[in-house]
Amino acid sequence: MSICRWSVCTISPVLTRPSPIRSSLHLLTSPSYCSNSHKTHPDTQPLPNIHNMVQNKALIFKKVPSGWPKPGQDLVIESRDIDLDQKLPDGGLLVKNIYGSFDPYMRGRMRAPEAKSYSPPFELGKPITTLSIVKVVKSNTDKFKQGDLLVTRAPTPIEEYSVFDEKTLATVQKIENPYKLDPKYFLGALGMPGLTAWSSFYEIGQPKKGETIFISAASGAVGQLVGQLAKHEGLTVIGSVGDDKKLDFIKKELNFDSGFNYKTEKPAEALARLAPNGIDIYYENVGGEQLEAALDAMNNFGRVIACGMISQYNAKPDERYPIRNLMHTVAKRLTIRGFIVGDANMGPKHTKEHQEKLQKWLSEGTFKAQQSITVGIDNAIDGFLGMLEGRNFGKAILQIADLEKE
Repeated sequence: MSICRWSVCTISPVLTRPSPIRSSLHLLTSPSYCSNSHKTHPDTQPLPNIHNMVQNKALIFKKVPSGWPKPGQDLVIESRDIDLDQKLPDGGLLVKNIYGSFDPYMRGRMRAPEAKSYSPPFELGKPITTLSIVKVVKSNTDKFKQGDLLVTRAPTPIEEYSVFDEKTLATVQKIENPYKLDPKYFLGALGMPGLTAWSSFYEIGQPKKGETIFISAASGAVGQLVGQLAKHEGLTVIGSVGDDKKLDFIKKELNFDSGFNYKTEKPAEALARLAPNGIDIYYENVGGEQLEAALDAMNNFGRVIACGMISQYNAKPDERYPIRNLMHTVAKRLTIRGFIVGDANMGPKHTKEHQEKLQKWLSEGTFKAQQSITVGIDNAIDGFLGMLEGRNFGKAILQIADLEKE
Protein backbone atom coordinates (compact mmCIF):
# COMPACT_ATOMS: atom_id res chain seq x y z
CA MET A 1 0.00 0.00 0.00
CA SER A 2 1.27 3.46 -0.83
CA ILE A 3 0.43 6.44 1.39
CA CYS A 4 -0.60 9.32 -0.83
CA ARG A 5 -2.78 12.38 -1.22
CA TRP A 6 -5.94 12.65 -3.28
CA SER A 7 -4.06 14.54 -6.00
CA VAL A 8 -1.42 11.89 -6.61
CA CYS A 9 -2.85 8.52 -5.65
CA THR A 10 -4.52 6.04 -7.98
CA ILE A 11 -8.10 5.54 -6.85
CA SER A 12 -9.95 2.34 -7.60
CA PRO A 13 -13.34 2.89 -9.26
CA VAL A 14 -15.10 0.95 -6.49
CA LEU A 15 -14.39 2.06 -2.92
CA THR A 16 -15.46 1.35 0.64
CA ARG A 17 -18.09 3.80 1.86
CA PRO A 18 -16.56 6.00 4.58
CA SER A 19 -18.34 7.20 7.68
CA PRO A 20 -19.68 10.80 7.40
CA ILE A 21 -17.37 11.75 10.28
CA ARG A 22 -13.86 10.30 10.10
CA SER A 23 -10.26 11.02 10.84
CA SER A 24 -8.50 13.06 8.17
CA LEU A 25 -5.44 10.85 8.53
CA HIS A 26 -7.53 7.73 7.98
CA LEU A 27 -9.01 9.28 4.87
CA LEU A 28 -5.57 9.78 3.33
CA THR A 29 -3.96 6.50 4.37
CA SER A 30 -6.71 3.88 4.23
CA PRO A 31 -6.10 1.06 1.72
CA SER A 32 -9.59 1.75 0.36
CA TYR A 33 -8.53 5.23 -0.79
CA CYS A 34 -4.89 4.98 -1.83
CA SER A 35 -3.79 1.88 -3.67
CA ASN A 36 -1.68 0.88 -6.63
CA SER A 37 -4.18 -1.84 -7.45
CA HIS A 38 -7.24 -1.40 -9.68
CA LYS A 39 -8.80 -4.64 -8.49
CA THR A 40 -12.30 -4.48 -7.06
CA HIS A 41 -12.63 -5.77 -3.51
CA PRO A 42 -15.68 -8.01 -3.09
CA ASP A 43 -16.94 -6.09 0.00
CA THR A 44 -16.72 -2.59 -1.43
CA GLN A 45 -19.43 -0.12 -2.45
CA PRO A 46 -19.40 2.83 -4.86
CA LEU A 47 -17.75 6.06 -3.69
CA PRO A 48 -20.39 8.31 -2.12
CA ASN A 49 -21.22 11.65 -3.60
CA ILE A 50 -19.45 13.95 -1.11
CA HIS A 51 -21.20 17.30 -1.32
CA ASN A 52 -19.97 19.53 1.47
CA MET A 53 -17.02 18.17 3.45
CA VAL A 54 -15.63 20.47 6.14
CA GLN A 55 -13.13 20.15 8.96
CA ASN A 56 -14.76 19.59 12.34
CA LYS A 57 -12.49 20.57 15.24
CA ALA A 58 -13.05 18.83 18.57
CA LEU A 59 -11.62 18.73 22.10
CA ILE A 60 -10.31 15.16 22.42
CA PHE A 61 -9.62 13.13 25.57
CA LYS A 62 -6.29 11.48 24.77
CA LYS A 63 -4.95 10.15 28.05
CA VAL A 64 -6.01 9.70 31.67
CA PRO A 65 -4.09 12.40 33.58
CA SER A 66 -2.06 11.92 36.72
CA GLY A 67 -2.57 15.11 38.69
CA TRP A 68 -3.19 18.20 36.59
CA PRO A 69 -4.24 17.47 32.97
CA LYS A 70 -1.46 18.29 30.50
CA PRO A 71 -2.27 20.22 27.28
CA GLY A 72 -1.19 18.35 24.16
CA GLN A 73 -0.88 15.09 26.09
CA ASP A 74 -4.09 14.43 28.00
CA LEU A 75 -6.21 16.91 26.04
CA VAL A 76 -5.73 17.83 22.37
CA ILE A 77 -7.60 19.66 19.62
CA GLU A 78 -8.11 17.48 16.53
CA SER A 79 -9.93 17.95 13.24
CA ARG A 80 -12.11 15.30 11.65
CA ASP A 81 -14.13 15.52 8.46
CA ILE A 82 -17.89 15.89 8.44
CA ASP A 83 -20.23 15.98 5.45
CA LEU A 84 -22.77 18.75 6.03
CA ASP A 85 -24.94 17.29 3.26
CA GLN A 86 -25.02 13.78 4.69
CA LYS A 87 -28.24 11.82 5.05
CA LEU A 88 -29.40 12.16 8.65
CA PRO A 89 -30.71 9.26 10.74
CA ASP A 90 -34.48 9.06 11.16
CA GLY A 91 -35.49 11.57 13.81
CA GLY A 92 -32.01 13.11 13.76
CA LEU A 93 -30.42 16.55 13.55
CA LEU A 94 -27.26 18.16 12.26
CA VAL A 95 -26.36 20.99 14.63
CA LYS A 96 -23.79 23.75 14.89
CA ASN A 97 -22.44 23.88 18.44
CA ILE A 98 -22.51 27.47 19.72
CA TYR A 99 -21.64 27.27 23.44
CA GLY A 100 -20.29 24.52 25.69
CA SER A 101 -20.24 24.45 29.48
CA PHE A 102 -17.06 23.96 31.53
CA ASP A 103 -17.89 22.54 34.98
CA PRO A 104 -15.69 21.17 37.79
CA TYR A 105 -17.34 17.73 37.78
CA MET A 106 -15.88 17.12 34.31
CA ARG A 107 -12.45 16.56 35.87
CA GLY A 108 -13.87 13.46 37.58
CA ARG A 109 -14.82 12.03 34.18
CA MET A 110 -11.18 12.09 33.06
CA ARG A 111 -10.53 8.67 34.57
CA ALA A 112 -9.97 5.04 33.62
CA PRO A 113 -13.10 3.10 32.59
CA GLU A 114 -12.83 0.74 35.57
CA ALA A 115 -12.93 3.61 38.10
CA LYS A 116 -16.54 3.94 39.23
CA SER A 117 -18.33 7.21 39.97
CA TYR A 118 -21.74 8.84 39.63
CA SER A 119 -21.08 9.96 36.04
CA PRO A 120 -19.52 7.88 33.24
CA PRO A 121 -15.88 8.41 32.24
CA PHE A 122 -14.94 10.20 29.04
CA GLU A 123 -13.97 7.82 26.22
CA LEU A 124 -10.32 7.88 25.20
CA GLY A 125 -9.77 9.15 21.68
CA LYS A 126 -13.20 10.77 21.52
CA PRO A 127 -14.47 14.32 22.15
CA ILE A 128 -15.06 15.40 25.71
CA THR A 129 -18.79 15.88 26.27
CA THR A 130 -20.68 18.59 28.10
CA LEU A 131 -23.97 20.47 28.24
CA SER A 132 -24.27 22.71 25.21
CA ILE A 133 -26.32 25.26 23.32
CA VAL A 134 -26.67 24.35 19.66
CA LYS A 135 -28.35 25.68 16.53
CA VAL A 136 -30.13 23.37 14.11
CA VAL A 137 -28.49 23.27 10.66
CA LYS A 138 -30.51 20.41 9.18
CA SER A 139 -33.47 18.48 10.58
CA ASN A 140 -34.98 15.07 9.92
CA THR A 141 -37.60 15.32 12.66
CA ASP A 142 -40.85 17.19 13.23
CA LYS A 143 -39.70 18.20 16.73
CA PHE A 144 -37.19 20.85 15.63
CA LYS A 145 -36.62 22.95 12.53
CA GLN A 146 -33.63 24.63 10.93
CA GLY A 147 -32.57 27.68 12.96
CA ASP A 148 -33.98 26.49 16.31
CA LEU A 149 -31.76 27.22 19.32
CA LEU A 150 -31.59 24.20 21.63
CA VAL A 151 -30.03 23.32 24.97
CA THR A 152 -28.81 19.81 25.75
CA ARG A 153 -29.74 18.31 29.11
CA ALA A 154 -27.25 15.45 28.74
CA PRO A 155 -23.61 15.85 27.65
CA THR A 156 -22.85 16.08 23.93
CA PRO A 157 -19.45 16.40 22.18
CA ILE A 158 -17.34 19.56 22.33
CA GLU A 159 -16.87 20.01 18.60
CA GLU A 160 -17.94 22.42 15.87
CA TYR A 161 -20.70 20.26 14.35
CA SER A 162 -22.58 17.25 15.72
CA VAL A 163 -25.14 14.77 14.47
CA PHE A 164 -27.82 13.95 17.05
CA ASP A 165 -29.76 10.71 16.72
CA GLU A 166 -33.27 10.12 18.03
CA LYS A 167 -31.95 8.89 21.41
CA THR A 168 -29.93 12.08 21.91
CA LEU A 169 -32.95 14.20 20.99
CA ALA A 170 -34.78 12.82 24.02
CA THR A 171 -32.42 14.93 26.18
CA VAL A 172 -32.58 18.09 24.04
CA GLN A 173 -35.10 20.91 24.33
CA LYS A 174 -35.82 24.20 22.64
CA ILE A 175 -34.82 27.19 24.76
CA GLU A 176 -37.88 28.88 26.27
CA ASN A 177 -36.77 32.48 26.73
CA PRO A 178 -39.78 34.77 27.25
CA TYR A 179 -37.64 37.58 28.70
CA LYS A 180 -35.11 37.50 25.80
CA LEU A 181 -32.22 36.85 28.18
CA ASP A 182 -28.65 36.09 27.13
CA PRO A 183 -28.83 32.45 25.88
CA LYS A 184 -25.62 31.64 27.76
CA TYR A 185 -27.61 31.91 31.00
CA PHE A 186 -29.14 28.54 30.08
CA LEU A 187 -25.74 26.92 30.70
CA GLY A 188 -25.24 28.82 33.96
CA ALA A 189 -27.79 30.44 36.24
CA LEU A 190 -30.70 28.94 34.28
CA GLY A 191 -28.90 25.67 33.57
CA MET A 192 -27.40 22.85 35.60
CA PRO A 193 -25.25 25.08 37.90
CA GLY A 194 -28.21 27.30 38.72
CA LEU A 195 -30.49 24.37 39.46
CA THR A 196 -27.70 22.84 41.56
CA ALA A 197 -27.49 26.01 43.65
CA TRP A 198 -31.24 26.46 43.98
CA SER A 199 -32.22 22.88 44.86
CA SER A 200 -29.39 22.21 47.31
CA PHE A 201 -29.70 25.55 49.11
CA TYR A 202 -33.38 25.00 49.86
CA GLU A 203 -33.47 21.21 50.16
CA ILE A 204 -30.35 20.70 52.29
CA GLY A 205 -29.61 24.16 53.66
CA GLN A 206 -33.12 24.70 55.07
CA PRO A 207 -32.31 28.42 55.47
CA LYS A 208 -33.87 30.51 58.21
CA LYS A 209 -33.92 34.29 58.34
CA GLY A 210 -31.16 35.65 60.56
CA GLU A 211 -28.78 32.71 60.09
CA THR A 212 -25.23 33.02 58.76
CA ILE A 213 -23.97 31.16 55.69
CA PHE A 214 -20.39 30.77 54.49
CA ILE A 215 -19.85 29.98 50.78
CA SER A 216 -16.53 28.87 49.31
CA ALA A 217 -15.79 29.61 45.63
CA ALA A 218 -18.34 32.38 46.08
CA SER A 219 -17.84 34.05 42.69
CA GLY A 220 -18.26 30.80 40.74
CA ALA A 221 -21.34 29.70 38.82
CA VAL A 222 -22.93 28.01 41.84
CA GLY A 223 -21.53 30.15 44.65
CA GLN A 224 -22.67 33.50 43.30
CA LEU A 225 -26.25 32.28 42.98
CA VAL A 226 -26.30 30.65 46.43
CA GLY A 227 -25.14 33.94 47.93
CA GLN A 228 -27.88 35.93 46.22
CA LEU A 229 -30.53 33.41 47.25
CA ALA A 230 -29.27 33.61 50.84
CA LYS A 231 -29.53 37.42 50.82
CA HIS A 232 -33.03 37.09 49.36
CA GLU A 233 -33.97 34.88 52.35
CA GLY A 234 -32.54 37.30 54.93
CA LEU A 235 -29.30 35.51 55.84
CA THR A 236 -25.91 37.04 56.62
CA VAL A 237 -23.62 35.97 53.76
CA ILE A 238 -19.84 35.45 53.87
CA GLY A 239 -17.89 34.34 50.80
CA SER A 240 -14.36 33.22 50.02
CA VAL A 241 -12.68 33.90 46.66
CA GLY A 242 -9.22 33.70 45.13
CA ASP A 243 -8.42 37.32 44.29
CA ASP A 244 -9.32 40.86 45.31
CA LYS A 245 -11.26 41.62 42.12
CA LYS A 246 -13.62 38.75 42.86
CA LEU A 247 -13.87 39.87 46.48
CA ASP A 248 -14.88 43.34 45.36
CA PHE A 249 -17.48 41.79 43.04
CA ILE A 250 -19.24 39.63 45.63
CA LYS A 251 -19.44 42.50 48.12
CA LYS A 252 -20.35 45.39 45.82
CA GLU A 253 -22.23 43.69 42.97
CA LEU A 254 -23.81 40.71 44.72
CA ASN A 255 -24.24 42.43 48.11
CA PHE A 256 -22.55 39.77 50.23
CA ASP A 257 -22.14 41.07 53.78
CA SER A 258 -18.44 40.20 53.85
CA GLY A 259 -15.78 37.97 52.37
CA PHE A 260 -12.08 37.20 52.18
CA ASN A 261 -9.33 36.24 49.76
CA TYR A 262 -8.20 32.78 50.85
CA LYS A 263 -4.83 33.32 49.15
CA THR A 264 -3.97 36.22 51.45
CA GLU A 265 -5.82 35.28 54.66
CA LYS A 266 -6.16 31.90 56.32
CA PRO A 267 -9.78 30.69 56.28
CA ALA A 268 -9.83 29.93 60.02
CA GLU A 269 -8.63 33.45 60.86
CA ALA A 270 -11.04 35.03 58.38
CA LEU A 271 -14.06 33.19 59.78
CA ALA A 272 -13.10 34.06 63.35
CA ARG A 273 -12.99 37.71 62.27
CA LEU A 274 -16.10 37.78 60.05
CA ALA A 275 -18.35 35.35 61.96
CA PRO A 276 -17.53 35.72 65.68
CA ASN A 277 -20.88 34.10 66.53
CA GLY A 278 -20.28 31.15 64.21
CA ILE A 279 -21.95 29.98 61.00
CA ASP A 280 -25.11 27.93 60.52
CA ILE A 281 -24.69 26.79 56.91
CA TYR A 282 -21.55 26.05 54.94
CA TYR A 283 -21.89 25.74 51.16
CA GLU A 284 -18.92 23.55 50.26
CA ASN A 285 -17.30 23.92 46.84
CA VAL A 286 -13.58 23.76 47.67
CA GLY A 287 -12.69 21.24 50.40
CA GLY A 288 -9.35 21.07 52.18
CA GLU A 289 -8.42 23.89 54.53
CA GLN A 290 -11.70 25.75 53.95
CA LEU A 291 -13.80 22.74 54.96
CA GLU A 292 -11.72 22.27 58.10
CA ALA A 293 -12.10 25.94 59.02
CA ALA A 294 -15.84 25.83 58.40
CA LEU A 295 -16.29 22.82 60.70
CA ASP A 296 -14.48 24.71 63.45
CA ALA A 297 -16.80 27.70 62.95
CA MET A 298 -20.08 25.76 62.69
CA ASN A 299 -22.78 26.29 65.28
CA ASN A 300 -24.69 23.38 66.81
CA PHE A 301 -27.08 21.71 64.36
CA GLY A 302 -25.38 23.41 61.42
CA ARG A 303 -25.72 22.12 57.86
CA VAL A 304 -22.92 21.49 55.37
CA ILE A 305 -24.10 21.37 51.74
CA ALA A 306 -21.40 19.29 50.02
CA CYS A 307 -21.53 20.37 46.38
CA GLY A 308 -17.87 19.80 45.46
CA MET A 309 -14.25 19.94 46.61
CA ILE A 310 -12.37 21.36 43.65
CA SER A 311 -9.12 21.88 45.55
CA GLN A 312 -8.76 18.09 45.77
CA TYR A 313 -9.71 17.07 42.22
CA ASN A 314 -6.19 17.19 40.80
CA ALA A 315 -4.37 16.14 43.98
CA LYS A 316 -2.68 12.75 44.02
CA PRO A 317 -3.74 10.48 46.93
CA ASP A 318 -0.73 11.39 49.06
CA GLU A 319 -1.29 15.11 48.41
CA ARG A 320 -4.90 15.32 49.57
CA TYR A 321 -5.69 17.54 52.54
CA PRO A 322 -6.48 15.53 55.70
CA ILE A 323 -9.56 16.82 57.53
CA ARG A 324 -8.63 16.52 61.21
CA ASN A 325 -11.72 17.80 63.00
CA LEU A 326 -14.56 15.57 61.81
CA MET A 327 -15.46 14.87 65.45
CA HIS A 328 -17.29 18.22 65.28
CA THR A 329 -19.95 16.33 63.31
CA VAL A 330 -20.79 14.41 66.48
CA ALA A 331 -20.20 17.07 69.12
CA LYS A 332 -22.10 19.79 67.25
CA ARG A 333 -24.74 17.41 65.79
CA LEU A 334 -23.95 18.60 62.28
CA THR A 335 -25.52 17.46 59.03
CA ILE A 336 -23.07 16.96 56.15
CA ARG A 337 -24.88 15.93 53.00
CA GLY A 338 -23.73 15.39 49.46
CA PHE A 339 -26.08 15.27 46.49
CA ILE A 340 -26.38 14.96 42.73
CA VAL A 341 -28.57 17.55 41.03
CA GLY A 342 -30.41 14.80 39.14
CA ASP A 343 -31.62 13.16 42.38
CA ALA A 344 -35.42 13.05 42.41
CA ASN A 345 -35.76 15.33 45.45
CA MET A 346 -33.21 17.83 44.12
CA GLY A 347 -33.24 19.26 40.59
CA PRO A 348 -36.44 17.62 39.28
CA LYS A 349 -38.38 18.78 42.33
CA HIS A 350 -37.27 22.41 41.99
CA THR A 351 -36.99 22.91 38.20
CA LYS A 352 -40.27 24.75 37.65
CA GLU A 353 -39.81 27.24 40.49
CA HIS A 354 -36.13 27.78 39.61
CA GLN A 355 -36.93 28.63 35.98
CA GLU A 356 -39.97 30.80 36.62
CA LYS A 357 -38.54 32.90 39.44
CA LEU A 358 -34.95 33.21 38.31
CA GLN A 359 -35.78 34.17 34.72
CA LYS A 360 -37.94 36.97 36.12
CA TRP A 361 -35.31 38.13 38.62
CA LEU A 362 -32.55 38.14 36.01
CA SER A 363 -34.73 40.16 33.64
CA GLU A 364 -35.44 42.68 36.42
CA GLY A 365 -31.77 42.94 37.34
CA THR A 366 -32.37 41.93 40.96
CA PHE A 367 -30.17 38.85 40.43
CA LYS A 368 -26.89 38.82 38.50
CA ALA A 369 -24.94 36.07 36.76
CA GLN A 370 -21.29 36.75 35.94
CA GLN A 371 -19.87 34.74 33.03
CA SER A 372 -16.31 33.88 31.96
CA ILE A 373 -16.14 33.24 28.20
CA THR A 374 -13.38 31.42 26.33
CA VAL A 375 -13.66 32.29 22.63
CA GLY A 376 -12.83 29.67 20.00
CA ILE A 377 -12.43 25.90 20.15
CA ASP A 378 -8.68 26.31 19.60
CA ASN A 379 -8.59 27.84 23.11
CA ALA A 380 -10.77 25.16 24.70
CA ILE A 381 -7.97 23.45 26.61
CA ASP A 382 -6.82 26.69 28.21
CA GLY A 383 -10.39 27.58 29.13
CA PHE A 384 -11.06 24.18 30.68
CA LEU A 385 -7.85 24.17 32.72
CA GLY A 386 -8.45 27.79 33.73
CA MET A 387 -11.78 26.74 35.22
CA LEU A 388 -10.07 24.00 37.25
CA GLU A 389 -7.39 26.45 38.42
CA GLY A 390 -9.94 29.12 39.41
CA ARG A 391 -8.90 31.60 36.71
CA ASN A 392 -12.49 31.96 35.52
CA PHE A 393 -14.59 34.80 36.92
CA GLY A 394 -18.12 33.46 37.03
CA LYS A 395 -19.65 30.67 34.94
CA ALA A 396 -17.02 29.18 32.60
CA ILE A 397 -18.32 28.84 29.04
CA LEU A 398 -16.66 27.97 25.73
CA GLN A 399 -17.89 29.98 22.74
CA ILE A 400 -17.45 27.64 19.79
CA ALA A 401 -19.21 29.84 17.23
CA ASP A 402 -20.58 33.38 17.07
CA LEU A 403 -24.35 33.11 17.42
CA GLU A 404 -24.87 36.44 15.65
CA LYS A 405 -23.12 35.11 12.53
CA GLU A 406 -24.80 31.71 12.41
